[in-house]
Amino acid sequence: MLLQTAFELLLSRHSAQCDIVMGTPIAGRDHAEFEGLIGFFVNTVVLRTDVQGEASFAELLARNKQHILDAYAHQRLPFEQLVEELKPARELSHNALVQIWFHLQNYRQDTLQLPGLSLAPIEDELSTCRFELELHVLEGNDGLSLSWVYNTDLFDASSIERLSANFAVL
Repeated sequence: MLLQTAFELLLSRHSAQCDIVMGTPIAGRDHAEFEGLIGFFVNTVVLRTDVQGEASFAELLARNKQHILDAYAHQRLPFEQLVEELKPARELSHNALVQIWFHLQNYRQDTLQLPGLSLAPIEDELSTCRFELELHVLEGNDGLSLSWVYNTDLFDASSIERLSANFAVL
């Protein structure tokens, strides 16, 4: 919640926009009986924050915490159904509802040992941009690692370097 709120504040300051909308993946395994199942349960949750006003970061974080918890409470609503219900103007040049993506991977990916087999995670280089701007945060043993993925028609490397540096300050 802290990182997502800081990211929204950063985007608001860089874009001079107060209404920030972003998507984030959610595991879709909100019941214990789903934990052992193999399959893809991931859904997209849309998070919308109004950053206008003179609220302190602590106040914005508290307000955002409630918005995020409310969104998580409705995580079972399929993203496609939300799009169908809201009927946003559709264009082939960008995704419906969400053009910004925030992804926190906070699960450990250690080597798995099986009889006669050892499985280790592969470092994946993010190269395909599905949204205008994506921030991927990986929580590892050494702290947080951030990866910025962006549409090169909209951003250049120096702009993203500035965003990243400003995010570190926040």
